[in-house]
Amino acid sequence: MARRSTYYIDVQHSGLGKFRRVTGADKYVVEQKAAEQRRIWDDQWERRAEVDRARVARSAVSAQRAATKAEREANKQEAARRTALAERDLRDFQSVLSHSLSEREAQDWSPLYRRENYAIAPPAQLAPVKNVREPLRSDAEFQPIRDFWSWLLPFVGERREAAMQEAFASAHSNWKSQDNDAKEQFRRALASHQAALTVWQDANRKFEDEREAHNAAIESLRSRYTALDRQAVIDWTANILLRSTYPDAFPKESAIDFIAETGVMIVDYELPAVNDVPDLKAVRYVQARDAFEEVSLKDGDIASIYEDAIYQTCLRALDEIFKSDEIGAIKSLTFNGWVDFVDRSTGKPARSCIVSVQTRPDQFRAINLSAVDPKSCFRALKGVGSSKLAGMASVVPILRLNRDDERFIASHDAIGAVGEETNIAAIPWEEFEFLVRDIFEKEFSTKGSEVKITRASRDRGVDAVAFDSNPIHGGKIVIQAKRYTNTVDVSAVRDLYGTVINEGANRGILVTTSHYGPDAYEFAKDKPLTLLDGGNLLSLLERHGHRARIDLDEAKRLAIDRSAAGR
Repeated sequence: MARRSTYYIDVQHSGLGKFRRVTGADKYVVEQKAAEQRRIWDDQWERRAEVDRARVARSAVSAQRAATKAEREANKQEAARRTALAERDLRDFQSVLSHSLSEREAQDWSPLYRRENYAIAPPAQLAPVKNVREPLRSDAEFQPIRDFWSWLLPFVGERREAAMQEAFASAHSNWKSQDNDAKEQFRRALASHQAALTVWQDANRKFEDEREAHNAAIESLRSRYTALDRQAVIDWTANILLRSTYPDAFPKESAIDFIAETGVMIVDYELPAVNDVPDLKAVRYVQARDAFEEVSLKDGDIASIYEDAIYQTCLRALDEIFKSDEIGAIKSLTFNGWVDFVDRSTGKPARSCIVSVQTRPDQFRAINLSAVDPKSCFRALKGVGSSKLAGMASVVPILRLNRDDERFIASHDAIGAVGEETNIAAIPWEEFEFLVRDIFEKEFSTKGSEVKITRASRDRGVDAVAFDSNPIHGGKIVIQAKRYTNTVDVSAVRDLYGTVINEGANRGILVTTSHYGPDAYEFAKDKPLTLLDGGNLLSLLERHGHRARIDLDEAKRLAIDRSAAGR
């Protein structure tokens, strides 16, 4: 499969001293992310400027020893204004879910299209040339006086006639010069206007071409989305999450994977840290000290607000994604909430998945979100999270995002026993079982326990058994290997669960080269079962120095060819 182009835009803010490279597979989505990041940083810069202005104002007020009554009243109003701002920030943080519920209709495609016209107006039309009337010899001002003396003395009439002739010639010459100057100025103005008009027409044409190209890209994305194209579904979902309005502390970043064959979607969503909760509760003006006093929230209140906001965010993201899935592409949705924070025990940057929940569209749409308690609803969906989210305790995601492989096809450098051209979905099933045994032997051996991988003595649906001597998480683990090219049915997961019970094992692991359907994940959710699909298997192999690829379509073709050759 051809490698997809990757687009990126470098975004920076000199005032905040921040820089970030926004990347993605779709140019428009990258542009939207970059624009949203600029808006957030600009808002943060304006907030900081507002705080600085308020601080300067406070210093000026404090420096005044004898504040007048009007000044005291102004200070009280300033305290009330800043309290209102603090209450607004807290209210926004506490009403994440209600904002989504106020927009019950699914987001459609119309806002993505560009319909605006070129913002710069074309050059104004030139005013017509204001023509100066050409003087005529017959004009009254050029007619000589004809009186008694011109009749009596002919030379007087002749002189008068010559004088008028000379006056007309001078006036006509001046008119001609002015007319030529006016025409030359108009010619130059017309040339300048035409040049400006050409520049405007080129710019307008470029703008319209970009607008048409943008709209064509959106139309292409929409067509591919309707056709259930994997990347289009991912891009549309990323766009839905990006267009959501959250407080500035929310990164609104997400990494998404989608398996079109099974309708399974995984969303890794970036959440704010607990120190992003606004801690300012109110501002008071203390007249006796002529000073402002800030009232902060207690740590317990901050932790409570943070926890509720995180649960609201989980439900809101699920709600927005399902509402906007107009083609019903998503059959199972897993939301993993990740946080970047500073570990207080070490002072170093850390990262944790603090919540994970998986649900189906029919299951989620049966919930009345306007009447639920977010935490109780999250628990009812069998979401996992620590008892105190503010502690940043990490949980294991219900379903992990495969960040390295695209449609389970990968191209790697040759390393170890498996070559870069080895399609492990097409190797003989016996070799696949041995491969699974070997890789799990390495996996368990790296954990510091005495582990022995043995082949099952009887065919009871067990391809390998691991005996882990660790007293906490160890015990007997049965492993099954399914070299499939089609989706693994829930019946295979039920069989594994039965084998775990029959073997008296602590856990069962099912490994396949293919995918699992939503029913399989749903069945395994509350049981001691681990489902590893092709992407997980490739990651496991690579962790131990074995790089390979999985191409299900190729494996299917080879199986058909072998079957035809056998006949």
